[in-house]
Amino acid sequence: MDLPGGPTQPEVMAVSLAKLEICPGDTVADIGCGTGTVTVMMAKAAAKSGHVYAVDRRLEAIECTKITCRGMNVEIFSGEALDFLASPHKPVDCAFLGGSRDLREVLTRLQQEGTRSIVVNAVLLETAVDAIHIMKELGIFIDAVHLQISRLHNLTERSMFQPINPVYIIHGGKIC
Repeated sequence: MDLPGGPTQPEVMAVSLAKLEICPGDTVADIGCGTGTVTVMMAKAAAKSGHVYAVDRRLEAIECTKITCRGMNVEIFSGEALDFLASPHKPVDCAFLGGSRDLREVLTRLQQEGTRSIVVNAVLLETAVDAIHIMKELGIFIDAVHLQISRLHNLTERSMFQPINPVYIIHGGKIC
């Protein structure tokens, strides 16, 4: 299934997951889960003893995530991130935000909930700047990375690297 903005490129996912530092047994949330590819990797990192939430407001994303996560212990929430955060759920240890809707409110709720690690992936410069400013205001900003990936492609019997749109990875959470 084709969804705008997805799936997350494997290299971007690797850096994002490294920043999240998911531990076995963690409760994790993929907010703006899209295709569910990040959800699957978060579930693997949290292991069988963890709890996994996948959240998206788009019905087509929910359907895609159901297919991607088939056979996995993933609780899928169809609706807005703020509605999920207002619903009864286990406190989230690590949150991945693939969307930017209600960013200030979502980050504030995660900070209030005591979320240990938060990663926001942004393709828009404005979203990256907003996430950095909001995290700084909340006292949870850790770092930001601009990641540019290029893939090798053949071009008339020669090779070239074709760039993929850059991604900004903004990391926040409890600072020790």
